[in-house]
Amino acid sequence: MSWALIPLTEEQREIQRLAHDFAREEIAPHSDAWDRDAIFDRGTINRLGELGFLGMLIPEQWGGLGLDTCTYVVALEEIAAVDASVAVAMSVHNSLPTQMILRWGTDAQRERYLRPMARGELLGAFALTEPDAGSDAASLRTQAVRDGDCWVLTGTKAWVTSGSDADVILAMARTDRPDDRRGPRGISAFIITPDMPGFTVGKKEDKMGLRASPTVQLLFENLRVPATNMLGAEGSGFVYAMQSLDNGRLGIAAQSVGIARAALEVATAYAAERRQFGKPLKEFQAIQFKLADMATRVTAARALLYAAAAARDRGESITQFSSMSKLLASETAMWVTTQAIQILGGYGYVRDYPVERLFRDAKVTEIYEGTSEIQRIVIARELYAK
Repeated sequence: MSWALIPLTEEQREIQRLAHDFAREEIAPHSDAWDRDAIFDRGTINRLGELGFLGMLIPEQWGGLGLDTCTYVVALEEIAAVDASVAVAMSVHNSLPTQMILRWGTDAQRERYLRPMARGELLGAFALTEPDAGSDAASLRTQAVRDGDCWVLTGTKAWVTSGSDADVILAMARTDRPDDRRGPRGISAFIITPDMPGFTVGKKEDKMGLRASPTVQLLFENLRVPATNMLGAEGSGFVYAMQSLDNGRLGIAAQSVGIARAALEVATAYAAERRQFGKPLKEFQAIQFKLADMATRVTAARALLYAAAAARDRGESITQFSSMSKLLASETAMWVTTQAIQILGGYGYVRDYPVERLFRDAKVTEIYEGTSEIQRIVIARELYAK
């Protein structure tokens, strides 16, 4: 089902079909097993790269497809509708590390990292959060100290999506001195690779949902990072991270729309087939009203997502728009998957039907890349910034 309220170009429809077919043919047959056994299939990520889905927003100059944001979220929704774990790897890679290197990196950094990232040869991750610095990300404590031609990083990063399998990690660390803290202005960004001395993958989280997407701690124990791997200006890393999260939130919104759409499709099909009291469930007004509300919310979330993506493509600030989109889409995903389980009844509560997995996958969309509460703070703050 699709209720796109803006006309897609032929190119966008072709990419949508490619993403749809790839997801149905190469991801869907394995999704349940990957979820059950918490398997991250790097081969599938490599195939996404071969098809261009990991370089969608990277200009052709640096090896990408140079596509617009609307096309990207259209494709991401198709992947998420089949497997949200694969979708979040695609989202983080496209929205955060690649965009940060593209916008603030040097040509040497773009040449070394961006080109292979566009092809999917290198997978990207983003490391901002720490065990004691979540919503209050500016309170992070990972310390970077200059030592000759290197920075030496010490600290722990938490909740890093794809962190155990990533080849390029954009990490934030403090470059101000402990006796001269400068708040957000004391944080810098670094390009880290797992082969650097002092890099260790820590605890892998055993999660409720998105089980096929590895979420880990990263331990920096006197991690030696070449000074040439600092991204942009010293002390600007927090600003870079916050601005990049505007892009990331569009990716999570697209993931959320995909999850919600999938749940709606399952519930709609089930209501047409399941009979009770001598007639299909779809003929009961109570079920019709649920489906109508589900369809309306999915369509509204998609429309806001497309509007935010279009604003980004016009070069406008999307801080408020992206937070609105992420807030609406994530809460839609949680609500729609809950209604889908209710429509399926007992069958919705077991793994025989996919809504159980969709429900588990939906919950984290209200949490990561900014909780719903943080999104409301951002939206309200922007109301007074006009």
